[in-house]
Amino acid sequence: MIISQTPLRISLAGGGTDLSSFYKQEPGCVISSAIDKYIFVIIKERFDNKIYINYSKKEIVDHVDEIEHDLVREAMRKTGVDKGVEITTLADIPSSGSGLGSSSSVTVGLLNALYTYCGELVTAEQLAREACEIEIDILGKPIGKQDQYIAAYGGMKFFQFKPDDEVVVERVKLANSHKRHFGANLMLFFTGTTRSSDLILTEQKNNTNHKMEVLRSLKHQAFQIRDSIHNNQFDQVGTILAEGWEKKKRLASQITNECIDTMYNRALEAGALGGKISGAGGGGFLLLYCPREKQNQVRDALKEYREFPFFLEKDGTKIIFNMGRYEWK
Repeated sequence: MIISQTPLRISLAGGGTDLSSFYKQEPGCVISSAIDKYIFVIIKERFDNKIYINYSKKEIVDHVDEIEHDLVREAMRKTGVDKGVEITTLADIPSSGSGLGSSSSVTVGLLNALYTYCGELVTAEQLAREACEIEIDILGKPIGKQDQYIAAYGGMKFFQFKPDDEVVVERVKLANSHKRHFGANLMLFFTGTTRSSDLILTEQKNNTNHKMEVLRSLKHQAFQIRDSIHNNQFDQVGTILAEGWEKKKRLASQITNECIDTMYNRALEAGALGGKISGAGGGGFLLLYCPREKQNQVRDALKEYREFPFFLEKDGTKIIFNMGRYEWK
């Protein structure tokens, strides 16, 4: 039995510039962090040759090609596991549409667990790259690359996505005491709705050539937030998030709505310095930067919404249980 644990993430700035429609023209940049909420993938060897898949539904099939869960199917094809396994996925959040990168965390976690099941040790770079191949190239999802890379590498990272498909990964340096201080100023609230990101991202992708200046500005903010964190000027992050949210809303028509705007404005009035919807938009989780002395006021202003407490996570995907079976020689 193998169990992988793969973190979810929050994206601070640069989202949209990790789409190929942008970075094929000029490098994209994103700063994001893993958080201590996870996707777990459990793989167990079976006595028979059937394939069992357990998620929000249960599948029992004889061949990989028959699997309906597209991420499981393609991860099995990629790793060469084709029979005699039971695969279960568990999540700390709603299964999709959260904006916390859950689909990519599932893909990275599946690959990690399946390669371990095969006795192969692979790098974070390979896991991220192959997760991108599955989601973007094979399944044709209109998404970027940041989620796969932060799920594989973990920590707080500054990514550069280059036109030749190279991804440069830079660790954002932050002492543990400062990391705790910065993380304590971040809050997540569930908007009460999940959404499919595909329509929003497809529109955003189609708008890229008309929105290059907005995207360049969001890319520049990734540098600004990185530098603010390096200099321990954390409150500047809140101001940059507020500016970035106003720009992000211009990328596609469904990124925000009246309910999200009301929720966000209440948070600002109560003391939050800035924030944004995590992920593509339209629902999921609202990320806020709020000094700790104002947080109870924000909680009171958003009391009808569920808060999602979290800490920043230093690790990427990892195997937390590995019970192999070996033949006697």
